[in-house]
Amino acid sequence: MSSSAGGLVVFLLSVQVIQSQDGWGVTYRQTEVCAAKGERVMMGCYYTHPPVITLYDIKDTFWFTKEKDGEPVDLRTDSEYSDRVEYTCHGAIFGVSCTVLITNLRESDSAEYKFRTNKPGEKYTGSPGVTLSVTGLQVQVSRSNSTWLELTCHSSCDLSHHPEYVWFKNEEIIQTGSSLLVSSGSTDRYSCYLKGSLEQGSPAVYGPQRPSVSVSPSAEMMEGGSVNLTCSTDANPAANYTWYKENGTSDPHLLSEGPQLVFISIQSSDSGRYSCAAENQLGRKRSDFISIDVKLEEKKAPQGQ
Repeated sequence: MSSSAGGLVVFLLSVQVIQSQDGWGVTYRQTEVCAAKGERVMMGCYYTHPPVITLYDIKDTFWFTKEKDGEPVDLRTDSEYSDRVEYTCHGAIFGVSCTVLITNLRESDSAEYKFRTNKPGEKYTGSPGVTLSVTGLQVQVSRSNSTWLELTCHSSCDLSHHPEYVWFKNEEIIQTGSSLLVSSGSTDRYSCYLKGSLEQGSPAVYGPQRPSVSVSPSAEMMEGGSVNLTCSTDANPAANYTWYKENGTSDPHLLSEGPQLVFISIQSSDSGRYSCAAENQLGRKRSDFISIDVKLEEKKAPQGQ
C-alpha cells in the first residue's frame, strides 16, 4: 500500500503549564495528546530566557524522550525517529514558539516529550513535558440484521478532527466512510485506515475458515485411556467452538463448548464421528467429521490355565 500526507493533529489552544527558573521558562501548549497510529502530530511550546541572554547565546534547542549517559537524546539523532521529525522555532509575543512535528506515528512513539534549551554553561529542560499516547485503529463488529453486519472503524482517541476512513477488502480499497456493511458469513478480510495515511491500519477482521480437528494420541485408542480432540481455525475476532457427535439423525448431538473435547477415561461407547464448529461475529464454519474407534482392552487369561 502507498501513503500520502496523513491527518495532522495540532494542539494550539489549550491549558498551559508554565515552569520557570532564573528567568528560564517553558509553556507547553498541551500536556496530554492522543493520536492514531499513522497520523502526524505537532506538539508545541513557548520558552522564555533571562533578559541578559539573547537568542544568539542559545546554541541549540531540541525535543527528547530519553537520556543516554545522563544527557538528553535529541529526537533528530534518535534512530527510532529517523526522517520522521521536524523542528520549527520563531519569535512570538509570549517568548519563542517552538514545535516538533512527528510523522507516520507508531505506537512505540508513546512517551513523555520534553523541550530542552542549551546555552554554553547553562541548560534548561521544561518538565513535566507532553505525554503522547499513540493508539491503533480497531474494527468493531455489530449486527445490522439477519443478513448484514456493520463494521465501524474505531480508536480510543478522539479522531473527530480526521475527515474520513478508507476501507479495504482483501487488501483492495472498496469505499470510504466511518462504517461499512458486509454480508454475514463472509470470509473476506476487512480493515480500515485513515484517509491519507495508508501505511498504518487496523488489524483485519474476518470470519472463521473451515476448522480442523486433531486427535491426541493419534495411535490406537484403548478403552480407559485419555483422549483429547482439539479444534482450531484462523479467525479475527477469535472464534468460539462447539463440539458435536453424529447420532444417526440429520442433526448431530451437541456435546460441549470450548476448543478441546477431553475424554479422561474413554469408553467403547464413545466411538463415533465427531465434528466442531467455529463461530465469531462475522460467520460460522463446521469441520469435517472425524472418526473415533475405541478398542476394548484384551483381558489376559489367568496364569496356570
